[in-house]
Amino acid sequence: MIASSFPVLRLKPKANARAIRHGAPWVYDNELVLDRRSKNLAPGTIAVLEDAERNPMGLVATNPLSRITARMIERDVSVAIDQAWFAAKIKRALELRERLFDHPFYRLIHAEADGLPGLVVDRFDSALVVQPNAAWLEVLIEPLATALAEVTGATTILKNAAGRTRVLEGLDDENGVLLGTAPNAPVMVPMNGAHYAADLTGGQKTGLFYDQRPNHAFAARLSEGADVLDVFSHVGGFGLAALAGGAKSALCVDGSAPALALAELGAKDAGFGDTMSTRKGDAFDVLEALGKDGAQYDVVICDPPAFAPGKAKLEVGLRAYERLAKMAAPLVKEGGYLVLCSCSHAADLGKFRFACTRGIGRADRAGSLIHTGFAGPDHPLMPQLAESGYLKALFYRL
Repeated sequence: MIASSFPVLRLKPKANARAIRHGAPWVYDNELVLDRRSKNLAPGTIAVLEDAERNPMGLVATNPLSRITARMIERDVSVAIDQAWFAAKIKRALELRERLFDHPFYRLIHAEADGLPGLVVDRFDSALVVQPNAAWLEVLIEPLATALAEVTGATTILKNAAGRTRVLEGLDDENGVLLGTAPNAPVMVPMNGAHYAADLTGGQKTGLFYDQRPNHAFAARLSEGADVLDVFSHVGGFGLAALAGGAKSALCVDGSAPALALAELGAKDAGFGDTMSTRKGDAFDVLEALGKDGAQYDVVICDPPAFAPGKAKLEVGLRAYERLAKMAAPLVKEGGYLVLCSCSHAADLGKFRFACTRGIGRADRAGSLIHTGFAGPDHPLMPQLAESGYLKALFYRL
C-alpha cells in the first residue's frame, strides 16, 4: 500500500485535532466530514486522516458502520500497512513480555496500548489465540497471522470466534485455525504456582484471563491456612491461586459447568484435587443460600463479569456491585478478607469503590481497604484512553 492510494477522511473544523495529535486513538463519527464517498468505504479500509486544513495526521482504520469511525494506527502516512509493519509492532510488544515473564504464557498484544487498535493476542507457549475486535484486522488477518508466526515462532494460531466483528467471507477458516492444528485438549498454563486448564477452542474469549495474575498472587498471600470462597470463579482463577498459596480449602462457584470442569482439571493437575470443591449456580443465589446456612470463610473473592459494560448501564451496574458486596460481606469471618473485582471500564475506580464500601456497610460490616489491584503489565494502559484501565480489585480486611 502507498499513501497516495488511500482515501481521505477529514476532521470537522470544531473537532479536537490537538487531542488526536497528542495520542488520542479514536475518532468518532460526529468529528468527521462524512459525505457519500466516505460513508460508502468498506469496513476495514485504511485511510489518511486530515485535519480541517487538509494537513495529513496519520493513517486510520475505518468503519463507517461504527460510532468509532476511525482508529489511528500509524502517524507516518507513507508507511505500508503490510506484514513487515505488523512484525515491527509485534516485536516491540514481545520484547516487553520477554522482560516480564520467564515462561511464554501472557497477553502478547493488548490493543491500542501496543499500537494495534482492537487486537488482542494471548500466548499459550507455541499457540496464539487472536481476537480481532475491529474490522481492519479481519481484512488484514492473513499478513497479521504470518507476522505473528514469524516473530514468535508459534506453530498454532487460532482466531477466537467471540470477537466483536463479523468474519468477512473468504478470510477465515471454518474452525478458526489460521495456522497449524487446533489442540484437542485443554492447554495447562502455569501461573502463580497454580495450574490452569485453558480451552483455546471453546472457552470464554481467548480461553484464560491473564489480567488478574497480580491480583491472584496478592490473594494467595492472604490465603495461607484459610478457607476460601471464589465466586464467579470461571476456571478457578482465584481459588487455584489460593490453594497454591497454602489455603486449606477452596470452593469455586460459577454458572458454567464446563468452566468448573476446567477448574477441577487444574486442581487435579497441581495436586489440589482433595482441597478444591465446586458449586454450579447463579452467584447471587449461591451467596444467598450460603448466608442462610451461616457459612463463613477466611477469604471471599467475587470476580464478576462486567456489570457496567458501558455508560448506559453504569447506574444499574453500580447497584449490582453494591448488592454483591452486601451479600458477600456477611460470609467473611471476623478479621478475614473480602476481595471485590470489576472489569467494567464505565465504572471508574472511585465509583466502584464507593459502591463496594456502601454495600459492606449495608451488611453491617466495617473494615479497611488494604490494597487496590489492577491488570498486570502485559495489559498496558494507554494514558490517552481511559477505557484501557478497566480492571480494578479491592482488598478489604473486615
